[in-house]
Amino acid sequence: MERLYPQDIDLHTLSPLALAFVGDGVYSLLVRERLLSQANRPVNELHSQSVRDVRAEAQAAAMDRLLPHLTEEEEAVFKRGRNAHSTRTGADYHRATGLEALFGYLYLAGRIDRVRELFALCMEE
Repeated sequence: MERLYPQDIDLHTLSPLALAFVGDGVYSLLVRERLLSQANRPVNELHSQSVRDVRAEAQAAAMDRLLPHLTEEEEAVFKRGRNAHSTRTGADYHRATGLEALFGYLYLAGRIDRVRELFALCMEE
């Protein structure tokens, strides 16, 4: 599968926070699709559950599950995102930013199957 917007982007020129900006949207969309696939629910319930899954604490925990499964390249992208300077503080927030940078990078690289594979690991309990 290809990206939704077919314009070429040089991934190596993007900052880790720009990757996280895209990755946040990718991850959020995956969470929403997953929730819809489970059951047709009232939209306020869908919203509450999606917020639970995309908050920094949940993403940080998901990143902990992902780390053993990452390639060297993927781990490097995660670390760039985790170490990026932002206005937010806290270990969970930084790990969540690393996760979002990784998802943004993989999506923009057109590696949708890998995005799906890693997302499935994120959602394991």
